[in-house]
Amino acid sequence: MTSNAVTEIWYTRCPVPTPVGLAAQLGYLEETFRKDGVTLKSIIDSPDRNVRQSHFNHTLDWSFRHGGNVPPIRARSEGRRTRLVGITWTDEFQAIITLPGTGIKTIKDLKGRRFGIPRRPEGIVDFMRATALKGLVSALSLEGLVHTDVEIVEIALTDSVLASQEGPSLFGLKRRQAFGEEVAALIRGEVDAIYVKGTAGINVANLIGAVQVAEFGFHPDPKIRINSGSPRVLTVDDLLAEERPDLVRRLLEAIFKASAWAEAHPDETRRFVAREAGATEEQVLAANGPDIHRHLGLGLEPELVEAVGHYKDFLRDWGFLAEDFSVAEWVDRRHIDTFDARAVA
Repeated sequence: MTSNAVTEIWYTRCPVPTPVGLAAQLGYLEETFRKDGVTLKSIIDSPDRNVRQSHFNHTLDWSFRHGGNVPPIRARSEGRRTRLVGITWTDEFQAIITLPGTGIKTIKDLKGRRFGIPRRPEGIVDFMRATALKGLVSALSLEGLVHTDVEIVEIALTDSVLASQEGPSLFGLKRRQAFGEEVAALIRGEVDAIYVKGTAGINVANLIGAVQVAEFGFHPDPKIRINSGSPRVLTVDDLLAEERPDLVRRLLEAIFKASAWAEAHPDETRRFVAREAGATEEQVLAANGPDIHRHLGLGLEPELVEAVGHYKDFLRDWGFLAEDFSVAEWVDRRHIDTFDARAVA
């Protein structure tokens, strides 16, 4: 028996394909933690902005997070005491798009043209800006170009990401359409091309009849594909990792159970991912491919850790980090290395 009796744990995940999201929808998370008398509380669904902020800066004790890697990397650079306990790599659609009539058909055609990059108000790390910049840099590198070969035009986003969770934003929907401001700038002729990704990116590209300049979300070179969502990281705070490693094991138990379920239920998995992302199953198929059910696992293989390190370095070089840090020292292998996934498969 542990001397630290924990009755509640905070958790959060991004509205994207993750095994934690699948485990939550299947009821595995709640069921698994209930064995130890622990209640799960959702950070991102809290009415308290101070609580919700932990989705982005990892401030809450007794918490875990699975999702895009920019916020947890930034939080670690600010000195947050967290541990990286698992990594999931689910490839997704990533593209540079334009409108018919711009004359842009290839990456080379972007030279000298205006590229729209979003910028949110200060406060929370601007993960959408970081994502778009990495997408631009990756795409340009395919033709030996660099970011100075294009004119970067900032697209100001007025709302913070925290405000989007404070009640319906428009037409009774919980979240605004991703890439909406970027598409609006494209239509107004203020920029010539933008970056989009995932199911939301597929949706807006289809809506405006966009011209796809380049798609690289499934490129054979992982360094081209690496971005905020490729890969996604599972992090826990130090208290949870050190004082209740048995509960980290419970978390892994639920995740591996969900991953095994996904492999055996491809159609149902696509349906669950669509619900998680607020998308259609058709969009999930187009954005993530037919084998998404095979890519909802968890690991800490060297290539996964290296991918996180590669993106951390990109964020450092582009000024998104408070301080540099070692990803190798962030990784906590104890939990996954001693966990037998076959026991719950």
